[in-house]
Amino acid sequence: MKGIQFSFIIPVFNRPEEIRELLESFSALEGNHHYEIVIVEDGSTETSEAVISSFNTNLNISYYFKENSGPGDSRNFGMKRANGNYFIILDSDVILPSNYLNEVTSFLDSTYYDCFGGPDAAHESFTNLQKAINFAMTSFITTGGIRGGKQSVENFQPRSFNMGLSKKAFLDSAGFGKIHPGEDPDLSLRLKKLGYKTTLIENAYVYHKRRISWSKFYKQVHKFGLVRPILNLWHPRSKSLVYWFPTLFLLGLIVSIGLLFFGIKLPFLLYLLYFVMAFVLALISTRNIGVALQSILAILIQFSGYGYGFLKSTMSIFVLRRNPKEAFPKLFF
Repeated sequence: MKGIQFSFIIPVFNRPEEIRELLESFSALEGNHHYEIVIVEDGSTETSEAVISSFNTNLNISYYFKENSGPGDSRNFGMKRANGNYFIILDSDVILPSNYLNEVTSFLDSTYYDCFGGPDAAHESFTNLQKAINFAMTSFITTGGIRGGKQSVENFQPRSFNMGLSKKAFLDSAGFGKIHPGEDPDLSLRLKKLGYKTTLIENAYVYHKRRISWSKFYKQVHKFGLVRPILNLWHPRSKSLVYWFPTLFLLGLIVSIGLLFFGIKLPFLLYLLYFVMAFVLALISTRNIGVALQSILAILIQFSGYGYGFLKSTMSIFVLRRNPKEAFPKLFF
């Protein structure tokens, strides 16, 4: 589709240095592209205004400050004020490769979709912890699955750290909802009901920093687990046994450790084999033994946080029949 005018939509909350790195990567983009950058400050106490002003001479930036209402509402706020007809939504903690917009433009010019998502990767400058978390979140042997894959998949559910959305699709869907996290798969599923197709642009990846501590990572994946049963309630056709995997993995690990006290070793040895395989894959992928070792911990935290959150939310919503907003008010804005 010719005549695409891009507007990058970036919500930010108390992360001025992340915005600096992201804008620096915009300055290094290849190609003669015309685009605008819309940054929405979501009620920050530590604003990015001074950082942004230093890029105003080189980049076309619109900056808005509003009261805190969550990332989904902030993205909607930005899209309503953007001048483009196609929005690319980014998190503030990403860095763009220099060929990013070339890849997006080339794909959409040849095969147009009203919504797309791109993968994430770890930049060489990231810490070992960030690289380990990235491996856990993107590897095909964890819950990363297709998000870390290399094949283009129709009906891919984009994530809002790297997501494209046409203005038409935004207007028809009314954009993101009030839940967080989970606002991005919710939007993808609503778009599907409206007849829109989504896809993965495999080469349009971003470098995604993610969380910078184990405790923050656990909190993030725990929330992901809490949200999924809510999405299953709202979108029953999206239910899948795959979402039970982290919970079953966690419960199985606990049982396998308990069986050791009765002299039954095989289940635990199977888990040990899995973690050895994960270590080898992480070592091959990152070529760093420190990252490979931390990847084991990242996987354990990922499965534990998500699995426990998923089980707790499933019991609350489908067994106790509680209203999601009353059961988990911190997930809603």
